[in-house]
Amino acid sequence: MGIEEPDIDPAQFLEDVEMRVGTVTTVDDFPEARKDVYKLEVDFGEETRQSAAGLTDNYSKDQLQGRQVVAVVNLGTVNIAGFESQCLVIGVDDDNGDVVHLQPEQPVPDGSRIY
Repeated sequence: MGIEEPDIDPAQFLEDVEMRVGTVTTVDDFPEARKDVYKLEVDFGEETRQSAAGLTDNYSKDQLQGRQVVAVVNLGTVNIAGFESQCLVIGVDDDNGDVVHLQPEQPVPDGSRIY
């Protein structure tokens, strides 16, 4: 696997993409979704947003509750089986193809911007 996408302007990226750290406050099953995902509520300090996140293979609901995650918060709303996903929790596939969420190395204030 190589890096395939062309270079972009760093200033434009930071202007266009807003990523923030938040704490997962609630985790619920989402049986209506076509894929195996959880319904999350994430506290970003000044506001809470909900997300449909495919973290079910690597995390129990108890493991996610209270953890900090990194999310893109300015993609707009996506409707998934009647649920409004308001942010995209960022993750990466592990060796089995299951999603591992990204988080800060140490606790930071909710709402901290990634740059």
